[in-house]
Parts: sequence; C-alpha cells; structure tokens
Amino acid sequence: MKVSFPYMGTTVVYKKLLELLGHDVIMPPKPSQRTINLGVKYSPEFACFPLKVIMGSYFEAIEKGAEVIITSGGHGPCRAGFYEQVHQRILKEEGLPAKFMVFNSMFRDFNNFYDNIITLKGKNSWLKVSRSLLLVYNMTKKLDKLEKQVQTIRAYEVKKGETTRAWEKIQDLFDRAYTKKELEGAYAEGKKLLDDIKLIEVPEEKKLRIGIVGEIYVVMESSINMKMEELLGNLGAEVERSQYLSQWITYNAIPSFINKTHETEILEKGGRYLPIQIGGHAKQTIGHIVDYSERGFDGVVHLMPFGCLPELVSQSIVPKITEELGIPVLTLAIDEQMGTANNTTRIEAFIDLIKGKRAKKIS
Repeated sequence: MKVSFPYMGTTVVYKKLLELLGHDVIMPPKPSQRTINLGVKYSPEFACFPLKVIMGSYFEAIEKGAEVIITSGGHGPCRAGFYEQVHQRILKEEGLPAKFMVFNSMFRDFNNFYDNIITLKGKNSWLKVSRSLLLVYNMTKKLDKLEKQVQTIRAYEVKKGETTRAWEKIQDLFDRAYTKKELEGAYAEGKKLLDDIKLIEVPEEKKLRIGIVGEIYVVMESSINMKMEELLGNLGAEVERSQYLSQWITYNAIPSFINKTHETEILEKGGRYLPIQIGGHAKQTIGHIVDYSERGFDGVVHLMPFGCLPELVSQSIVPKITEELGIPVLTLAIDEQMGTANNTTRIEAFIDLIKGKRAKKIS
C-alpha cells in the first residue's frame, strides 16, 4: 500500500521502517509556504498551528498518490488527540478520502496498537519485523547523537553554513542505509564529516548554551520554527532541544513501572510547578526549564503554537521559574501570521541581553 505520514524532524527514520516492511512510501514534501497556505485554507481558524501544517502536508502527500496516512495520537486536554478525526473529515469533504492509521500508546490501547502492527507487518515474519524495528531504533539514536553534535559545533564553525550542509549530507547517508553494516558505515562517515569541520577556539567561560522547549512539533520541525537551532547557532550559541525522537520512543516504549528514562526525571522536575498532567508537553516544558537551569544553561527559548492550551499554562508559570531560578526565558508564539524578521530581532536581543548579564556578573 502507498503510505505517508506527517513531516517532522528526521523523517528518514519513518520512511526507513516502512520501506523495510515492504511498503510503497510517499514522502511528504518538507513543509513550505504552500503547505501552510493549504493547511490554513482548509482548517478551522481557531485550530493550533501544527494541525494546520499537518493538514497541508496530507494534501500534498495525497496529491503524490498516498492512500494511507500513518500518524500518532494524543491524550488529555491537548487537541492533538482529535487531529485524526478533524483531518479525515476535511479530506472527505474535499473528495480526498484516505485511510488513517493512528498509533496511540500501546499502554493505553494495546488492541488498537496491535491491530495496526499486524496491518503494517503484512506477510513479513515477526523476526524481520523485530530486526527492522531494532535497526530503525538504532538509526534514530545515532542520528540524534550526531544532531546534538551539530547543534554544539555550529556556534564555532569557521565557515558559516558548513555544519548545516554536513548535517544534510549525513541524513542522505542514513537514507541509503538498509543493513546494520551500512548503518555503522553511515554513522562513521557522518562522524568524520563533523569532526573535520574547522572550529574557532572559544574559552569555556565565554560559551553560550541555550535550551529550546515547547510543543514537540514546533520544537522539532525546523521548517516552521524559523530554523531556530540554526539561528541560535549562527548567533554563537550552543543549542539543546527538549525533544529528540529517540528519547520520545524510549519513554513511550517502556512500561511506567520500570521507566527510568530522562523523560521521567524531567516530569518529576516539572511536578514542582505543575503537579498534574494537562496534556501535550506542558509539564515537560516546565521540567526542562528547571533542568536547564540546574545544568547551568544561559537561557531558554520557549516555542508554542499560538493558542496551544497546554503551552499557555506553561507560559503562565515561566515568570515564577525565572524569578526563583534566575534563568532567562523567551516565549515565542508560532503561527501562520508569524513575522520572521520580528522574531529574529527578538532572538538577537535575547542573546545580547544574556551576554550583557554574563558580562555584568563577571565584572
């Protein structure tokens, strides 16, 4: 069957798993202004930005021949749990029906999760499915490891843009890896590409480290967040995201009674200010700000879709955290009306203020 999925982050890993299972994968185009325009045109005006962008991605994927859409679900007050219903209804009204396969957590609805696995498994043996899952999981971890290196060294590159170009080559290398040996080769070649980049020597006390927190889609998808990691890196800051795909998989694949992942620690830290789960990644947002403060980060950029209910709650708690922990936090609302020049200026001013604060502390 011809399958597609929402475009988010390193989509090469979603594509790889489906290809290994023998499916005809229709890659959704990287979100562009056309994607956004399509999503805005057909989505409810009050819907959050990720719903609109994903809606546009589905239109473009179906235009390319996609018959089945594979996506994840949601839980709690966050509207992400209803995305699939809204998207299906809109596509049906526009005469573009597509079958949806929604993966919720297997701990919440195991029967539905198992039925989806059986559908994707097809005629493949369970051994092949297991090997494919393991290969893709290892690929995700290796890609995340290299991406973290990219986000660190970009701030110090001699030739601007060299690190970004290397990262694009690395993703292409991984896209061509279908075996464990090829994966190891792609990782080694990618590591060498990054290690060979010439860097400016910067004293440890002058290095800036900025964390990025917020709703998972706007945090991980660079095409709709003004390429935030690249922007901060070009301004001389090391960057670390609150969300990485391998961490998300690990947290959601391990039963809660033995789950000792970093995500669990983050939720505990977030519980100091937000004791209950309110859906989305609100509690993780708070927990990561606390974590970045404890780890000595210089500041945090908080990305939220305009009108996102869980992140609005997070935003209301941020001033208290800033006052108590002394870590600067800049909140940016992302939607189709976002002015790139305006937000770029705000980011530049934020970095200048952090540098000024540090200089004053040193003096």
